[in-house]
Amino acid sequence: MPVDLREYRLVYIGPAEGQTAVGDYAENFVNAVRPLFGEVVQRRTLGPGAETVAQVRGHRRAVADLIAGGQPGRVLVHAELAAGAVSAFWSIAGLRGVPVTATVHDPPQGIWWPGRTKFVARHKLVMHGLHYPLRPLSRRIEGVVNGDRTMIALSQIGADSIKAVYPRSTVAAVPHIISERPRLRPLTERPKAVGFFGHVYRGKGFEQISRIRRELPDDVVIRVAGRGTEALTGGPGVEIVGPVDGAAEDAFFDSVRAVVIPYGKRHFYAETYPASGSVAHSMAYRTPVVCTDYGALAELDERTGALVVRIGDQNAEQVASSLAKAIVSLVDDDQRLAEFGRHVEAYREACSGPRTAEAFGRVWTDMLARAAVSV
Repeated sequence: MPVDLREYRLVYIGPAEGQTAVGDYAENFVNAVRPLFGEVVQRRTLGPGAETVAQVRGHRRAVADLIAGGQPGRVLVHAELAAGAVSAFWSIAGLRGVPVTATVHDPPQGIWWPGRTKFVARHKLVMHGLHYPLRPLSRRIEGVVNGDRTMIALSQIGADSIKAVYPRSTVAAVPHIISERPRLRPLTERPKAVGFFGHVYRGKGFEQISRIRRELPDDVVIRVAGRGTEALTGGPGVEIVGPVDGAAEDAFFDSVRAVVIPYGKRHFYAETYPASGSVAHSMAYRTPVVCTDYGALAELDERTGALVVRIGDQNAEQVASSLAKAIVSLVDDDQRLAEFGRHVEAYREACSGPRTAEAFGRVWTDMLARAAVSV
């Protein structure tokens, strides 16, 4: 019998909007998939390291209540899992009798710091003294929790990494959703500037700004926006915009011809393969990116509106120089810039809300159909 998701209640667990890039993703995602289901109920959390043990337990109880409130056999649970998102992880741990799926934002593991409560996060020595030596245990815990579930990564390289670590799991790859944003000026009519955009965090490459600035010609301006960027230091040719939302965000993207994504290794625990919310955000504004090939960025190419710099074994200075050359080759060439704009437009459509909902709908119906056959 065909599975009809309209008969199901979706219990959705993820960070609230504004609580890191995953929270922004969660807002766009749940709005996209809502039409698939008869009912969507949510439990939204704070960001990593922001909640106490009592709050984590409260989320777990609330999720159990949301499951119990649905029709038996017609409830599906989906969670957003990120490196330190303890509430989402522990809310789905041990759930039985209900199908559970999760999007893994920092594959191969859904969570890297399962004990990162508010107290632990405040004390760096406790945080890493607890989690680093217990990496094998964390991996085994996740294997018990999610090892035979259906997991979704936002890139194929991320999906492959999950399958390599948790071979019993069913893994799908669905590209990062690209949301709707206002249409801005054509790229060639925008100022000759590039942007750095996103949440300031280890591995995001904001420390490369000064190096790239030294390599760029004076007529190319760098503009920097996003959560935490207000604490960065500007200077000649580097404008610090700070956090932006709404009209201010529109104006930021309208003021740059491309966004630079100089990602590198995020933490010293292991290699991770996160998709980039900053890339998706840029594409939403029909703005191409110049990026490294670190992690999941390696899957991008000119056909997706990305000018990818292969970093190999280059040091930080060499990477900055390579990125600067790529930036100039794009923003100084109106014909090439317009061509990249056309590629971005096509990629936006392929990763739009409706296309993302269709892809997840197929994953969910296939999973539920398999479960029905095995009963």
